[in-house]
Amino acid sequence: MQKYGVNELRKMFLDFFESKGHLAMKSFSLVPHNDNSLLLINSGMAPLKPYFTGQEIPPRRRVCTCQKCIRTGDIENIGKTARHGTFFEMLGNFSFGDYFKVEAIQWSWEFLTEVIGLEPDRLYPSVYLEDDEAYEIWNKTIGVPAERIVRFGKEDNFWEHGSGPCGPCSEIYYDRGLKYGCGKPDCKVGCECDRFIEVWNNVFTQFDNDGHGNYTELAQKNIDTGMGLERLAVVVQDVDSLFTVDTNKALLDRVCALAGKEYQVDHETDISIRIVTDHIKSCTFMISDGIMPSNEGRGYVLRRLLRRAARHGRKLGIEGKFLANLSDTVIALSKDGYPELEEKKVMIFKVLTEEEDKFNKTIDQGLAILADMEEAMKAEGKTMLSGADAFKLYDTYGFPLDLTKEILEEKNFEVDEDGFAACMKEQKEKARKARKTTNYMGADVTVYQSIDPSITSEFVGYDRLVHDSEITVLTTEDEIVQALTDGQTGTIIVNETPFYATMGGQQGDIGTIVTENAEFAVEDTIKLQGGKVGHVGKVVKGMFQNGETVTLKVNEQNRALTARNHSATHLLHKALRLVLGEHVEQAGSLITKDRLRFDFTHFSAMTAEEVKKVEAIVNSEIKAGLEIITQEMSLEDAKKTGAMALFGEKYGESVRVVKMGDFSTELCGGTHASNTNTIGSFKILSEAGIAAGVRRIEALTSDGLIAHYEQVEKDLHAAAQAAKANPADLTAKIVAMMEEIKALHAENEKLKSKMAKEAMGDVMDQVKEVKGVKVLAVKADGVDMNGLRNLGDQLKEKLGEGVIVIASVLDGKVNLMATATDGAMKQGAHAGNLIKAIAGLVGGGGGGRPNMAQAGGKNPEGVAAALEKVIEVVEGQIK
Repeated sequence: MQKYGVNELRKMFLDFFESKGHLAMKSFSLVPHNDNSLLLINSGMAPLKPYFTGQEIPPRRRVCTCQKCIRTGDIENIGKTARHGTFFEMLGNFSFGDYFKVEAIQWSWEFLTEVIGLEPDRLYPSVYLEDDEAYEIWNKTIGVPAERIVRFGKEDNFWEHGSGPCGPCSEIYYDRGLKYGCGKPDCKVGCECDRFIEVWNNVFTQFDNDGHGNYTELAQKNIDTGMGLERLAVVVQDVDSLFTVDTNKALLDRVCALAGKEYQVDHETDISIRIVTDHIKSCTFMISDGIMPSNEGRGYVLRRLLRRAARHGRKLGIEGKFLANLSDTVIALSKDGYPELEEKKVMIFKVLTEEEDKFNKTIDQGLAILADMEEAMKAEGKTMLSGADAFKLYDTYGFPLDLTKEILEEKNFEVDEDGFAACMKEQKEKARKARKTTNYMGADVTVYQSIDPSITSEFVGYDRLVHDSEITVLTTEDEIVQALTDGQTGTIIVNETPFYATMGGQQGDIGTIVTENAEFAVEDTIKLQGGKVGHVGKVVKGMFQNGETVTLKVNEQNRALTARNHSATHLLHKALRLVLGEHVEQAGSLITKDRLRFDFTHFSAMTAEEVKKVEAIVNSEIKAGLEIITQEMSLEDAKKTGAMALFGEKYGESVRVVKMGDFSTELCGGTHASNTNTIGSFKILSEAGIAAGVRRIEALTSDGLIAHYEQVEKDLHAAAQAAKANPADLTAKIVAMMEEIKALHAENEKLKSKMAKEAMGDVMDQVKEVKGVKVLAVKADGVDMNGLRNLGDQLKEKLGEGVIVIASVLDGKVNLMATATDGAMKQGAHAGNLIKAIAGLVGGGGGGRPNMAQAGGKNPEGVAAALEKVIEVVEGQIK
């Protein structure tokens, strides 16, 4: 059997499946696209999920890939044995409702035996216990003897992940011979030793699981296969592990050369050699896909791998910085299958070197501090490092937790991981609360202040909406980076931009920034210090790197509508000066695609007549179709044209003058319509005061105005429908309904009064006399405060002179009302003080005038006591 290299095997696989009608697709990025369930792509199938679920239509129903993958579930164990690495390549052929078991099995057999040349009698297929169909194909069609076909249960040979598509699988094992075996007499397929190695897995997605163990046949059956490229190379090259296949061995030899060490001489040295070899490969590929070192998400995975590799390089005795040097070897060995590595070389080296520099500054200090912590633990007889100490190493010296764990494990110490997590949570809380920190100038501290002040942006968007330019800066929300990748939020700064940044009240442009393979949605454009323009948004797909040329595309509709509203504010400004007087000055504005807001100096509210006049003037100038001409000139020349300058605005030597016919001339750096007639119509929605001597107008034009009228019409129809009338008859209907409501209300009040009287009954026999003043304190349940006042008036008529208190319980709450006649007041009665004195007994409070007062309370049980106390209080009031 010929010992093919990794790069050859990759090509042979893709060529073979292309000959079977498959589309050979380029490896997808390690950054998952629109998939929050994954941090990094970890299988050949992962990026193809949308094709399997039917969310997206595949470019062909048969595809094949060699997908770069990273698995980091057990970073701390990588390197301890030669069995696992974090980086691997997964070969796969996929069918989306096209071929099924027969072809999948036949082609896997054909590729392994005829193309690669593996000996057929050393191949052992496995099938799912109940999959007789697959067994028959292997046995009858392919001709594999029954004794070499193994049946396994659900755990090994049935692929499912919760509910949804699932199915049995068929694996192919290769017998590597006795020299790799455990020597046990019962050693067979499934043994834990290295003799029987699984090289291929065919997954037959044929069922749908409802999540309760009920399976139904899928109408569209799929094939999802996977074969580890390095694993295949281990078999073909007959080597002991994935670290000794040709490409990885060449990289490992390079590590040994830098360290002056030999592989497979000392166990501890071998661990470090394997860690550096594996991790530098993962780091190189991750950075090439735009992943940057950080303290969160996939960026943190990268930082952990980088720093672990850096520490083990030191353990091996490698002097100085070495990661970029090794990365060069990774690129040379892998660019055959991944040409993007060569293209991104400069960026990869820069990121590796910067991160290595950062860590080198603190690693020696950190190791010394950790050594002191170890001594302290020994002295105290402890075996566990506190979470606070582990967090200090992380926060101050940049030691990821797994690095601290690994160093301590070597000396039989543990780490309090829960304590570490608690410290991390506390720090995140503090950071969240402190986001409003300001610098010594009193401005918010932002990532933008770290940008090189010599970098500037030129706005070129007055006469174009599409422009190519070079990226000069990329940032995430909290740091400057070399790349932004799929799903990340950040800011892009370029040399020249057609995007207008929010300024002078005009809201910034939105749009997209694109390259051949990437797209960034610009959600806002902001003006930064030092003449920089920041395009803020999110990477929709692909990646962007510093220094590359991109195409910037402004959203045309958004710009046009904003420009119309901006031009309308100039017309409005002039119209206000004509109607209200020359004292009107602009005091602020907000111009978006939907509306405009204009603040101006004026000292009284505008009358309806003035608003109408201003509106009429603006609409007249819109209809006149005035050409809008913008000219650049010196400030002196601009003043000579009579252009209005905005109060308090600072202007440079060169200014832009915006002229609308002979009607309006203003200094303005914003974007405008080409002619006033494009504005369509103008409508003032509101005029109000916002500060002393400052008024605000809210207005609409163009599409915003049409949308407003559409909404008004919708509301009108909804109101008409609710009133069971036509829109044209709605006013008359409302007038009639209001009359009816008024009549019903009066009738209702009459009835309530009658009911209240009836509920109370004849109470005149309860009148008591206190020092010559008649006092009546009674209860009338179910009456509201309005009703109590009416009852009070009626009882006063019957009583003549005196004091009346009525209590009522309604919906569990107490209402109290007291009234005193003129005669009673002359003798000292005071309804307000009376109510104050008794309201506490019903759990409430209140008060009022001497002749009339009321209170509310929450305690109905206290009503009797409150009424009893009335006599006592009145007694105290009467002279």
